[in-house]
Amino acid sequence: MTSQGQNLNSSSDDNCTMDFRQKLLFIDSHLGDQDVERLRFLCRDCVSHKKLEKSSSALEIFNHLLAEDLLREEDSFFLAELLYIIKQKSLLCHLCYTKEQVESLLPARRRVSLFRNLLYELSEGMDSDNLNSMMFLLKDSIPKTQMTSLSLLAHLEKQARIDEDNLTLLEMLCKNVVPNLMRKIEKYKREKAAQVVTAPVDKETESLHHGEEELFSRSDIKKFSRALPETPLYRMDRTHRGHCVVVNNHTFTSLADRPGTDKDAECLKSVFQWLGFSVHRYDNVTKEGLEKVLQEYRNHPGHASGDCFVFCVLTHGKFGAVYSSDGILIPIREIMSHFTAQRCPALAHKPKLFFIQACQGEEVQPSVSIEADAVNPENVTPSLEDSVPVEADFLLGLATVPGYVSFRHVKEGSWYIQSLYNNLKDLVPRREDILSILTAVNDDVSRQVDIYGKKKQMPQPAFTLRKKLVFPVPQKEL
Repeated sequence: MTSQGQNLNSSSDDNCTMDFRQKLLFIDSHLGDQDVERLRFLCRDCVSHKKLEKSSSALEIFNHLLAEDLLREEDSFFLAELLYIIKQKSLLCHLCYTKEQVESLLPARRRVSLFRNLLYELSEGMDSDNLNSMMFLLKDSIPKTQMTSLSLLAHLEKQARIDEDNLTLLEMLCKNVVPNLMRKIEKYKREKAAQVVTAPVDKETESLHHGEEELFSRSDIKKFSRALPETPLYRMDRTHRGHCVVVNNHTFTSLADRPGTDKDAECLKSVFQWLGFSVHRYDNVTKEGLEKVLQEYRNHPGHASGDCFVFCVLTHGKFGAVYSSDGILIPIREIMSHFTAQRCPALAHKPKLFFIQACQGEEVQPSVSIEADAVNPENVTPSLEDSVPVEADFLLGLATVPGYVSFRHVKEGSWYIQSLYNNLKDLVPRREDILSILTAVNDDVSRQVDIYGKKKQMPQPAFTLRKKLVFPVPQKEL
């Protein structure tokens, strides 16, 4: 599919000044059908399988990556990584990368998981005879259609017969058909075992003057570290941080508007993108629309290679429930239940964070610039824990304790979301865990009062987290 008359060795200056979409079009024109199949396979952890199956060109895959915010003009590294893996290194210059630059950046920025990379490498080491032998061993468990090595591996993965922690079937096939591929599996196991988050060196320690005597030697420090009980941390070193969904209801069919909520939505998008999440915002969501959003993210393939999941709701509410834009009350527990390990296996053992900006009880008369997110109060105060699924790894952050209102400034946004934004921005770089950050949010919001000094608010988190959740410090300042 290489276009005639187009020079792949044009100067890097020309390549970097070319319009971004022109570059993608140019790259697409130099990729063949096999390259497209390889790209589809390598993107399985990031893009819906149905969308990938319908993609017949690299350009369609690029569109999906753009939509998922995995490919941007200011950050095209993921595509550079894909081109590097499929050995289209001559095209890297059109993304303003060299082969050496990609190799040096891969350890810190790789998005293709070790498991996905292993499967790709195994497929590359299989010829047609090997493929036929493997299909013979698998007998009736595979469809009677023509398959490539990649489609076979994708099928086994879809059937849940192989995954990053279950290589038994792969090992059996390789041992019987292509024994030399066992080296790649052993290498994968070593690399997976070595995937540990190492604590950064404290700047004060790093800046000790050369020759200055240290109080303890490195071996002493290692001994002390081993003697101390380790605080388990949630893993934060997978291919990507994860997805963050923001449901932002400003306008309702039968309830009052919520001015100031767009400010909150913008702040949430900004801070969670800064933390490495792919953020997806949905405005004025009906009950039917919310159900579609919940189904989409319950089945999202990107969870498999993500560290975490965040779901934010900005709306009116009361007692353990929130309102859709068409005025239907939806229990918070019903929203969270979509992401239990049984219904969303890809998020099992991973932290799932839910932040709700909505009143949870009786309305308070607001001042001119302060509004309450309460509707039709009732004199009932259910337990917050009733909203959290009875299983591990959930956190629910509510703007207020059950039975009370939460406040939102009509221009500056809500007390709770603005405090969450500011404390994430300030405390993540200090390596504070999420519960410590939410404690700071509680303190901050509890000190705020309306202009008359009469109205206050107290947020409340409930959680079943098993480990500390510490977000890696972003490279750039927010």
